[in-house]
Amino acid sequence: MVMEILAAGESSVTPFFGLLAMVLVLAVLVSLLLTRVRQSVLVGYFLVGVLIANSGMLGWVGADKDDPIIGMLGELGVILLMFTLGIEFSLGELRHLWRIALIGGGVQVTLCGAAGALVAYWAGLPGPEIAVVAVAIALSSTAVAMKSFQDMGLPHNPGARASLGIALFQDLLVILFILVLPAIYGASGSFPIGGILWALTKGLLFLGSALLFGKYLNTPLLHAVARTRSRELFTLTVIALCAAVALAGEALDLSLSLGAFAAGLVVSESMYSHRIMADVLPFKDLFLTIFFVSVGLMIDLNEVMTSWLFVLIGTLLILVVKGSVLVGATRLLKLPMRPALLAGASLASTGEFSLVLINKAGEFRPFDPAVEQLLLACTAVSMGLVPSLMKGAGPFGRWLEEKGLVKAHQKAPAGLEGSKAIKVIEDHAVVCGYGPVGRALNEALQRCGVETLILELNADTVRELKKDGQRVLFADATHPEALDLAGIDRARMVAFTFPAVELTVASLPLVRERNPSICVFARAKFANEVERLRKLDVQVIHDEKESGGAMIRAAMGVYQRAELDDEEVREIVGGDK
Repeated sequence: MVMEILAAGESSVTPFFGLLAMVLVLAVLVSLLLTRVRQSVLVGYFLVGVLIANSGMLGWVGADKDDPIIGMLGELGVILLMFTLGIEFSLGELRHLWRIALIGGGVQVTLCGAAGALVAYWAGLPGPEIAVVAVAIALSSTAVAMKSFQDMGLPHNPGARASLGIALFQDLLVILFILVLPAIYGASGSFPIGGILWALTKGLLFLGSALLFGKYLNTPLLHAVARTRSRELFTLTVIALCAAVALAGEALDLSLSLGAFAAGLVVSESMYSHRIMADVLPFKDLFLTIFFVSVGLMIDLNEVMTSWLFVLIGTLLILVVKGSVLVGATRLLKLPMRPALLAGASLASTGEFSLVLINKAGEFRPFDPAVEQLLLACTAVSMGLVPSLMKGAGPFGRWLEEKGLVKAHQKAPAGLEGSKAIKVIEDHAVVCGYGPVGRALNEALQRCGVETLILELNADTVRELKKDGQRVLFADATHPEALDLAGIDRARMVAFTFPAVELTVASLPLVRERNPSICVFARAKFANEVERLRKLDVQVIHDEKESGGAMIRAAMGVYQRAELDDEEVREIVGGDK
């Protein structure tokens, strides 16, 4: 239907929005198909771009392959991708995983980059392109790897932790390389050391300033906005800050994508980072969709089919060589074979930032079309195979153990057991709201040795709790991303300590979807609200009944009469009705 409308109204459709609508509709259809066969939807977005670019659909919206709107779509995807990378980049995780990041990531990047550089040199590419290909081959798809670990229920497996450490090292590498890319392409035949050092200095000063701004100047502003309790104003402020920082990066002759990364760092360093994450994460998949589709739009199917043998050989070389290097690097760090194989499989492909580098390099000097198409196709195919490789890593590891080729039941090194961050606690209680009831409940649970995590929207309260060392998120309990950050899937109970039943009811399906067996407590003011919550299998504290019972006992004390026992009091105030 949408396609027919676009075709019929070709002359009146705005090309950019026509293309965007086409992309989103096809992305939904392809995602549904790939989900049914349990394949990565990210690769499906490539296919959407390839289909649109090679089937004549661009003509339906008055565009063609050379239309600037395709470049605009790709640039938008890169900016949004870099922004989410900045928000999710964790200095705390990097400090905790520094050994696996430095040694494992350093070994993997050096060896894989060297292999990529040799192939590029053998192919006769110029010096700057050799550097781009080397780094692009060394990078992996963090998005596919981490999502696959989540889908397999293994987010805290030692292999997942090792993959995260290596991915953090790769993130640092791509940021630094983007900084020096203009200097590399500014050289005529040789790399200008002075230009590279100046680019690094300027970029690092900019990123450092962004971190300081985010930590010391941005937080007071967000605190003032948070006090208004306006979600719309809070979101608008975050977007405005990000746009300003990204523009500052562009004004300093740094890339807009680097400015977007710095913008993510600015907001990630505030106490409101979890609230910002909860607001931004719903759009992350949209960002990835736009980016991957924009890359698919660049693929010439005729060129790929002509060189299909090179695509096959290139993909196999990437997966085998890179996977072997990763397994060797993690084994060097004493990781047991099974999680080492899992880590190797998860990062064996090239990834989304490989494509970012190719796009960025093309802004300075066009890549050889055949080489560019080969890299794009190998990246798409290798990323698509990652989930299957990860599923096969476990059985292959068990086979090696059964054959006596590796030791079974080895213990993972101490650095991979997981950090002490909020997201790794378990068997805890999630307390929603920190009014008088929430405060009393939290203190009682802590006295009994129960770990607690609080979700609260009062900025002053959150600041005080953070000073006291209490785990707390400035987040809304009705947001699925906030519940994920609170580790609701690993909690034993959740308590809604405010009497706003509509908010409780809105949050319940999200809670139960993530943790069907969790024990839920909630407050209600009126009898009809109590009945509504009990139908949802919630243990309800009825405010009117509790207040009535307390008042009866107080009145009996005034008249010094104790004829009414607790059961009679409950009967008077309504019992369980």
